[in-house]
Amino acid sequence: MSCPKIRTFSHALLQNSKAASLCKVLKTSVASYGNVASRGPTNQIGKCCENGQTCGSNSGIQATGSPAIPTSPSPANRRQVAGKKLKEVSPTFSERAFTTAPKIDSKIYLWSRYNEMKRLVHDLIPPGVCNLLNPSTIYANNEVDLDEVEIYGFDYDYTLALYSNALDTMIYNTARDFLVKHYKYPEGISKYDYIPNFAARGLHYDIQKGLLMKIDAFHYIQLGTVYRGLNPVPDEEVLELYGGTNHVPLEEVSGFYGKGPVMKQFMDVFSIPEMTLLAAANDYFNSNDIEYDPGHLYKDVSDAIGMVHIKGYMYKWIMQDLEKYILRGDETYAVLQRLASHGKKLFLITNSPFSFVDKGMNYMVGKDWRDLFDIVIVQADKPHFFNSCGKPFRRLDSNGDLQWDKIKSLDKGQVYKQGNLFDFLRLTGWRGSKVLYFGDHLYSDLADLMLRHGWRTGAIVPELEVETRVVNTEQYAQGLTWLQALTGLLERMQMHRDPESKKVLQDWLKEREELRAVTKNLFNPHFGSIFRTCHNPTYFSRRLCRFSDVYMASISCLLNYDLSYTFYPRRTPLQHEAPLWMDQLCTGCMKTPFLEEMAHIR
Repeated sequence: MSCPKIRTFSHALLQNSKAASLCKVLKTSVASYGNVASRGPTNQIGKCCENGQTCGSNSGIQATGSPAIPTSPSPANRRQVAGKKLKEVSPTFSERAFTTAPKIDSKIYLWSRYNEMKRLVHDLIPPGVCNLLNPSTIYANNEVDLDEVEIYGFDYDYTLALYSNALDTMIYNTARDFLVKHYKYPEGISKYDYIPNFAARGLHYDIQKGLLMKIDAFHYIQLGTVYRGLNPVPDEEVLELYGGTNHVPLEEVSGFYGKGPVMKQFMDVFSIPEMTLLAAANDYFNSNDIEYDPGHLYKDVSDAIGMVHIKGYMYKWIMQDLEKYILRGDETYAVLQRLASHGKKLFLITNSPFSFVDKGMNYMVGKDWRDLFDIVIVQADKPHFFNSCGKPFRRLDSNGDLQWDKIKSLDKGQVYKQGNLFDFLRLTGWRGSKVLYFGDHLYSDLADLMLRHGWRTGAIVPELEVETRVVNTEQYAQGLTWLQALTGLLERMQMHRDPESKKVLQDWLKEREELRAVTKNLFNPHFGSIFRTCHNPTYFSRRLCRFSDVYMASISCLLNYDLSYTFYPRRTPLQHEAPLWMDQLCTGCMKTPFLEEMAHIR
């Protein structure tokens, strides 16, 4: 080969090497957005470089306290200067080259990698691109073909009927007054007003220690989310309380229905005021150095909350002011009318009494609401309705009085009380995947139906609307992407163990913890997102994925989909898998149905 040809080949090889190096960094940054940065660069993120051109970028971001890194004087010279800059710092980004490259200052090298990554992250998420998630999306944990679904079932509270936050305040205040007046608790507790957005669904409560906390899918307590009363417990104390670890053993954490011997998990939307009252009462005793038994407090608060329901206070408040407490009733009517008009069979199974349900459905749907349903069952006593064959069905007359006749069939136009699923299946023949039942309580509404009977299940998660708004903000997108990129950078650079490098890595670790706190606080300043801890899914998320085929913010989301639509779960990459398609990097982002059928409502 002639000398000119050799020089040409060498020059091309060098240019390709530079391009590949920058491409590797960008791929790593893009992969960060898909929560895979800590696994290193991936080999397929779409076309990063074309025709041998580099894809480096420079937004001029400079880390505080880091060595100054030359920036390009103009966009036109960006590639050329970026190539020179990389050459001055290190001959290549390839880790193999360290053995042959000239010795460089590791601190300067680490900060150069940091700044380059930060520039790439800044360019990766341009302003205005974050509003990707539609709050009316239905998310699939399992493949569901609506064309196969012939029968739709519904819970009532927080499924057909969504309630305003004003109801939480009423439940809290009434239960607090019960504690003071009927359980003879100190008057000082009456001074604690309800705190909106203090607690979050899915939290665990240590009954004996009086601690409220968030636990992840692997039974680890998320440090920073443990509260004694209204005050956070220091991480060191948490570790000491749990024997030097933040892991809760399987036999102590909540059982199948959320009630373990030590831990109680709050999975009901109605449980938000209960958790807040527990925190307030604990805070009063701790603040005043009053000795008390946390186990007794837990039982008394639970009973006081129960009295609000047993004595019918909640039902009375809602029936007296339906407009104040019931939200989006028009959407409930639209869903039921659409399903019935397409020939689908509908049924209702609720724990609420008939008079309460009838009043609410009259308000939302109209006085002929029962014409839409093939079967109506009230005061069903779930979850026992789904896992016991003890209670027989009883029929109610038009006045709501119990009848004594033997139930041989479940007929349209009638209202039934109690009963059990085994008789329900025997009398209807409604089995398997042709039935889709919606409810808000993962244990009481959905678990047995999926695990024992093979029904399709849909979880109603009202919190999705609020969390989606947070995820759609530029602050969250930028913060999370940089957090993931920084985590990947820490993983790859941890082999630098000289004293100066260790100081840099410690700075990065500190920044990482601060970023975690910021992203957590965007959802809830005390407990963060109900779906995720710092990096793992929560215990709530684990149960959500296990007990529901699909989940959504409200049943009105059904209006955005054709009744022959098939929901496909995203094949999210496992830890050892590389994402091979862009949609896998931002799971759910592409599911953005339009709201054409809802235009007349919203």
